[in-house]
Amino acid sequence: MDYMDIDFKIPVESDEYVADSARVVEEIEAIIANSIANDKNKIIINTNLKLGLPLENINKIAGPMVEAWAFETFSDINEDPNNPYHLINVEAQQRLGMADVVLQFKKDNSFITGSVDVKATSYDIKSSGKGPNITSFSRIRTAYIDDPDFMFIILSLKHKVLSVKNTQSLLMDGIMEIVDFNAYDIKFLSDNDINYNPALGTGQIQIKDIHYVTYQYRTTWEFCQLLDAKYLRSSRRTIEDWYREATKNKWIKN
Repeated sequence: MDYMDIDFKIPVESDEYVADSARVVEEIEAIIANSIANDKNKIIINTNLKLGLPLENINKIAGPMVEAWAFETFSDINEDPNNPYHLINVEAQQRLGMADVVLQFKKDNSFITGSVDVKATSYDIKSSGKGPNITSFSRIRTAYIDDPDFMFIILSLKHKVLSVKNTQSLLMDGIMEIVDFNAYDIKFLSDNDINYNPALGTGQIQIKDIHYVTYQYRTTWEFCQLLDAKYLRSSRRTIEDWYREATKNKWIKN
């Protein structure tokens, strides 16, 4: 069996996709930047710990808390129907879903939908943000077949954590502060920025370093081919493995 001989379903995105993607990324970054500028970037954690939070292990709980902060930040904006970002809908996704939150922005008489995966990384730990799992190979490959205009945005939020004494309780409170951010469309990441880890199910798509990425514009079909190439280059995957997934998920014509 040869990959080039397969009768693929070839997804074709709309002509407006690149501009729509750029707008969604721009609006997301503007919302986060505004929150930081207006001192709405802190998560206060009240505890009864006299010595404060165990900062050496804080990353284990930072992810869900930063994700919750991002959802509330977007939801607060959405409550204003005249918000300057034209955000018209915010939906939280299931914990193990591919995205954490889905955002919709008004566009003329229609809307643009972006599925956002929030990644929390430590500002103080240099290795934080390197090689994070994003989603499974088969799940994201299928998403682009089901919807050629599927927009998957990675929102990287850097945080600092410190402990301060509560003047009333005399105990230590934790403050998790969002200090930096970066948002980008995964479809436009360079070949070198995307890794494939064969562990776990059909394998995980990873980003080499979430803080430093390079854009490389491509079509939806070109991105599907890139994902396939990453999969097939793994020593633990064969074209027969790929064909089984392709048949199961309807990536090829009958």
